[in-house]
Amino acid sequence: MAARGKALRKWGLRAAGSAVALGLIFWFLPREAIIEGFRRISLPLFLGTLFIFCCAHVAAATKWWWLMDRPIPFVTALRAHFAGLAANLCLPGAAGGDAVRAAVAHVSMRDGPRVAAGAIGDRMIDLVALAILMLTGILLLGGRHGGNPALALAVAALVFAGFAAALYLFPPLARKAWTRHSGLPAQALVLRLSDAFADLARKPLRLFGALVMSTAIQTVLVWLSVRLAEAVGVHLQFAAWLFAWPLAKIIATLPLSLGGLGVRESSLAALLVPFGAAAAPVVASGLIWQAVLWLAGLLGAAVLMASGGGLILRGPAEEENSP
Repeated sequence: MAARGKALRKWGLRAAGSAVALGLIFWFLPREAIIEGFRRISLPLFLGTLFIFCCAHVAAATKWWWLMDRPIPFVTALRAHFAGLAANLCLPGAAGGDAVRAAVAHVSMRDGPRVAAGAIGDRMIDLVALAILMLTGILLLGGRHGGNPALALAVAALVFAGFAAALYLFPPLARKAWTRHSGLPAQALVLRLSDAFADLARKPLRLFGALVMSTAIQTVLVWLSVRLAEAVGVHLQFAAWLFAWPLAKIIATLPLSLGGLGVRESSLAALLVPFGAAAAPVVASGLIWQAVLWLAGLLGAAVLMASGGGLILRGPAEEENSP
């Protein structure tokens, strides 16, 4: 009960963050311009975007499954991935969806540390792919236009450093600390988790392949956002989107809002205005993108219910105590 209450408080705080962000957006920007942006999106464009978005997530599920060395049937991996999309509707942040995806996989794998390493590794690879797109946008822009390349470079450096630390520093440091000090908690779990990360680090070709797949998937998602924005009336060079869209997505992962709602749209508008975009149409296209995310989550819930419904949320710590 205490854990549930804590989760509800987190959800409430992030929902409040989204409400404040949206309130500020509609207070400072002309609501008529945002509503007019909604009207410019045709149903075929919206449904086509949703279809390609779902196809991109099938590819993302394939990437995650392959990164873990295909330990479960692909159908199970696909079900787990779309269960994670469904969880994003009610759990705070992308981490909530990752946890549910890992829980579904854990039911089949019964290897909590390996599932956790695969989930964290997959998320870090996605962040590295976003950082690569940001840097590509900066290079293509060549400093000729506005924007905040210093912020993008700082975020990219943090992402690369975090990825390297998770794969190459955490395993030896964790093993050394928990082996030397036997009184530290969850010794068996931490040692197995460090082994799982070390195993990933020993497979550079698999990591590189997953990174290539992730970069391609993220590029498709940027392109889909550009299509929506152009229909609303935002016409910018693609390089500006490569710079701004990934940075806004990373900012939206901060624990400030419900799935980035409100924060992502305002961040994207702030990053694209220096390139000549009007803030209201950018926000309108961003909110339409949020509708695509939510409908994909509802589709994930439908897939989960059609394939058996409930989850057995049995975590790594429970596995350690099982016979």
